[in-house]
Amino acid sequence: MPFADIGTNALPLSRLLRLSLFQVSVGITMVLLGGTLNRVMAIELGIPITLIAVAMALPLVLAPARAFIGFKSDNRRSYMGWLRTPYIWMGAMTQFAGLAIMPFALFIVSEADPDAVMVGQVAMLLAFVLVGIGVHAVQTAGLALACDLATDDKRPRVVAMLYTMLLVGMFGGALVIGQLLRDFSYMNLIRVLQGSAVLTILMTTVAIWQQEPRRRDLAPSPDLKQAGPRFFTVVKTLLSGQADLKRLLLALAIGTAGFGMQDVLLEPYGGDVFAMGVGSTTFLTAIFSAGSLLGFFLAARLHSRYGANPHVVAAVGLMGGIPAFSVVVLAGALGSIALFAGGVFAIGLGSGLFSVAMLVAVMERIGHARLGSGLVLGIWGAVQALALGLSVLFGGALRDQVALMAEAGLLGPALQGPAAAYGVVYHLEIGLLFTGLLVLGPLVRPQFLEPRAPQSGRFGLPDLPN
Repeated sequence: MPFADIGTNALPLSRLLRLSLFQVSVGITMVLLGGTLNRVMAIELGIPITLIAVAMALPLVLAPARAFIGFKSDNRRSYMGWLRTPYIWMGAMTQFAGLAIMPFALFIVSEADPDAVMVGQVAMLLAFVLVGIGVHAVQTAGLALACDLATDDKRPRVVAMLYTMLLVGMFGGALVIGQLLRDFSYMNLIRVLQGSAVLTILMTTVAIWQQEPRRRDLAPSPDLKQAGPRFFTVVKTLLSGQADLKRLLLALAIGTAGFGMQDVLLEPYGGDVFAMGVGSTTFLTAIFSAGSLLGFFLAARLHSRYGANPHVVAAVGLMGGIPAFSVVVLAGALGSIALFAGGVFAIGLGSGLFSVAMLVAVMERIGHARLGSGLVLGIWGAVQALALGLSVLFGGALRDQVALMAEAGLLGPALQGPAAAYGVVYHLEIGLLFTGLLVLGPLVRPQFLEPRAPQSGRFGLPDLPN
């Protein structure tokens, strides 16, 4: 079985599985924010998709904070003797706060009371921002803690296991939430959101309990603070000193935007075009997660066992996404739910291949800088999440504008159906995937294609930095 041999006497597999619960909780939260809630807000509550896109994009646009959180958790000395644990715990508490107030904010907005609509909109945006910031803090510091606990030879596969558990949490969370909301009611939605808030705290507490050793020698002092490295200086040195790193991060941003723009539209598309219920559209997120999980396994296997070039694997993922989005558009024209589900699975597969391969490629370059694992993971996550947030915001606004133009008859009879506005966004995503291939192309040149020795181990992400 994958990861069966990554445990050691100092870090047994049971302890790793317990630590991975923070990723499972993040996966459940991502299902709520990226899947269930946007469909419920758009269809059942009648909230404009543009406002939903703003709410989803705000926490993602704040993603550059991941790099800063990772950097501070690498260098800040805690009075309790911990580096990572305070950031994980405060992130979990922030998630809890956002999920707890979210249902009440949504209902205020949906009632469209002129005297309270502004309060509801501000509360809704605040709830999404709190959840997003909490996810950023928990994930960045939690992954860095795992890197701290693992030995050098096991660290790549430990991080691989944690990313796998994120997808497992998304898959399982989508199945359970979809079942709970099969008979949709507002009270059921409140129970799901507040139950998820409590579950986040419980899982994170169990995950970090007695994981990080308390070191009294790390207590802060003025001398340590003055001698510590500067965040912007370190990042500037990193970007200027690594060949092709800027191009690689640009390809990561464009490819992530190409795959992620549909995040705010996937479940509303199922509800609008195919008249699917809340439980059924939430199951689409499970299908997408299953495809991503398969893509993760394929990318890791190609790289670790066969020494595949990560740039080539990333390009394969981008190329796979192009026909996948075409299938989704075709499914809307034909009214085929089965074809739609197949296209969603294929999008997840291409996204998984691309994401993991790009993580490996970034690690191969950043690893030579000998930086802390928190900063490394924070930079990768910041670029990815920022690109995702901006694309979600633009995709939601574009869909609404095209729908308004179609209703006014400005686009002709061919674009009158409910699928037309979504189709415009999907075609734009296809264009972004082509652009990502163009940006990535120069990195796949002959000097990057020399044969590579197969890596030892069956599954993992090689060459993570110390």
